[in-house]
Amino acid sequence: MSTTSAPVAPPRMKEKFNGPVAEKIRQESRISNPMAMPSLDKIIVNVGMGNQIEGTKLNAKAKEQVVKDLALITGQKAVMTKARKSVANFKVRTGYENGAMVTLRGERMWEFFDRLVSLAIPRIKDFRGFSPKSFDGRGSYSFGLTEQGIFPEVDMASAQHTFGMHVTLVFKNSTNDISRLAMTEMGFPFRKPPVKK
Repeated sequence: MSTTSAPVAPPRMKEKFNGPVAEKIRQESRISNPMAMPSLDKIIVNVGMGNQIEGTKLNAKAKEQVVKDLALITGQKAVMTKARKSVANFKVRTGYENGAMVTLRGERMWEFFDRLVSLAIPRIKDFRGFSPKSFDGRGSYSFGLTEQGIFPEVDMASAQHTFGMHVTLVFKNSTNDISRLAMTEMGFPFRKPPVKK
């Protein structure tokens, strides 16, 4: 009896990016060499927890919830980050755990991006779009989310701590304009400029 499973379909955002989006980028930027085409390399999700430091340690319950919720949201275990230098005003010393981070690549990255655009962002209250100016000059884009509850995987009824997160979409071989075009074509909601009367 054969135990081979049916082939898993690639993430739909990946197919969209490699198909119609890549074609539009080729036409608009006149890139002929396939190796020079821009690509979404990784997505970094970062949660700062400096406000949960008690004495020399993070609040254990807050840390546990952040790690658990990030795993639900991204499908990958979070890595704890440590302070690189001491800041007396924030009661932070070098080496203290002060946040959590997940770096997504490959299929997980595309699945996360799909859920972010299709499910999470539409649940933000009074949302008017993200700033089209938050690019770093090399095509990568960063933005903030105010709470984990916008992701349907998280049960906010049992959550004792709410936390925001910083998300960075890292592009390779790209420019700000090309990344903006690619993200717009994939449904990322940028803020529209005000209509002049």
